[in-house]
Amino acid sequence: MITVNAMGDNCPIPVIKTKKAMQALTGPETIEVLVDNGIAVQNVTKMAAASGGQVSSEKVSDAEFKIMIQMEGAPSAAEEEEVSCVPDARDNTVVVVSSDRMGTGNDELGKVLIKGFIFAVTQLDTLPKTMLFYNGGATLTAEGSDSLEDLKALEAQGVEIMTCGTCLDYYGLKEKLQVGTVTNMYSIVETMAKAGRIVRP
Repeated sequence: MITVNAMGDNCPIPVIKTKKAMQALTGPETIEVLVDNGIAVQNVTKMAAASGGQVSSEKVSDAEFKIMIQMEGAPSAAEEEEVSCVPDARDNTVVVVSSDRMGTGNDELGKVLIKGFIFAVTQLDTLPKTMLFYNGGATLTAEGSDSLEDLKALEAQGVEIMTCGTCLDYYGLKEKLQVGTVTNMYSIVETMAKAGRIVRP
């Protein structure tokens, strides 16, 4: 494995460092890129994917993200992406999830729909700034949730995942939170009040 340490580097430096590591490959290899902000994750991911890499990312801590790029070899000239800095791919949208299912009617269908909804959020060209989870929605960020992989992917791209602490306590899940941070009702109200747009499934 090749490690590219781009902690503290501003765009386009993380992209340039990663591109040089990719160009130096002589065969199949995994490149690990360390960065300290979600915008760098977005830029490196875009370049690596366009250059033929299989890319995944995760948030290690508040100021550390890890991007894993699997390459079959150095990219061809046709695959190489121009080095560019895109703006933050998030807008001031807040997604509010208050249940572990979507809509009313059949509960099992509702659970399938909410999983599909969260996956669809990962595919948006412009990601939300924050996702709030409360009441039954709090179970979606805890151990056993089918949506953890998608939520971790969103967090790795800088989306803030916040779950109501009172709700986690109520469901006995305080120690089982798997993604994001615990929040309180004041922060929930403040986040919603400042949102440019609120989306509710």
